[in-house]
Amino acid sequence: QVQLVESGGGSVQSGGSLKLTCAASGYTYSSYCMGWFRQAPGKEREEVAAIDSDGNRFVADPVKGRFTISQDNGEIKVYLHMNSLKPEDTAMYYCGVEDLTCYYNEARSELYNQFQFWGQGVLVTVSS
Repeated sequence: QVQLVESGGGSVQSGGSLKLTCAASGYTYSSYCMGWFRQAPGKEREEVAAIDSDGNRFVADPVKGRFTISQDNGEIKVYLHMNSLKPEDTAMYYCGVEDLTCYYNEARSELYNQFQFWGQGVLVTVSS
């Protein structure tokens, strides 16, 4: 059974930084696309960033230049490094994974993977 455990959420002031971690257990597929979506109150869920087993990375336009995604070399664990945080980054951040590599259109800032497994989410609050 695949489980995703997220950590690192919290409250920061505008301009601050946070690092989110998502660790997978029970994942036995050879390929993966693992990443983060977020959902703010009253808004639709949106993709944030993803990385796959081949090392390809996707970062959505709203966070490009501020957020980066990386992964552990040994375990299936990804990190979302969030810098220069803004109040509009306030949301629940969810980690997900699919047993395919990431496929996306960078020009359109769209990630097409349908994550099969999800974590419980962590809350990120950025105050002005």
